[in-house]
Amino acid sequence: MHGFGVEVGRRLGAGDLVLLTGDLGAGKTTFTRGLGEGLGVRGPVTSPTFVLARTHPSLVGGAPLVHVDAYRLGSALELDDLDIDFDHSVVVVEWGAGLIEALAESWLSITIDRPHGAGEGAGDGAADGAGGEADSADDPDEGVEPIEPRQVALIAVGGRWA
Repeated sequence: MHGFGVEVGRRLGAGDLVLLTGDLGAGKTTFTRGLGEGLGVRGPVTSPTFVLARTHPSLVGGAPLVHVDAYRLGSALELDDLDIDFDHSVVVVEWGAGLIEALAESWLSITIDRPHGAGEGAGDGAADGAGGEADSADDPDEGVEPIEPRQVALIAVGGRWA
């Protein structure tokens, strides 16, 4: 998820909005951490659960990243009350389905689905992007935590993405 976020972040600019949907632990914040890296913003990017929104200024002269956790918001009006500068920022909204549609004409909708009930050894043995590949040439999986594969659906909505 981190590596995917880096790649997406490299393609975003001021005015872009990303809606993230997925269960707890699906990788929404890990994706956003990578997106912040791709944008070149000041970190660390962490979940804004208790503050609702965090702004990460650019270190490379680009747009800042505004990371929003809309889980506790009840309406688009409450999201609008956060006074986010959508036009001059890259905005990522977790748990924002049903809220951002009233505030924006274009966005990327990314839904992350992870398997449930996978046991020890699940996954494909690849690193999650945080630590890179294993160092051992004899055993490429040595030192790498097994991960559960994610299924990701990316849908572009609106004229920005036409």
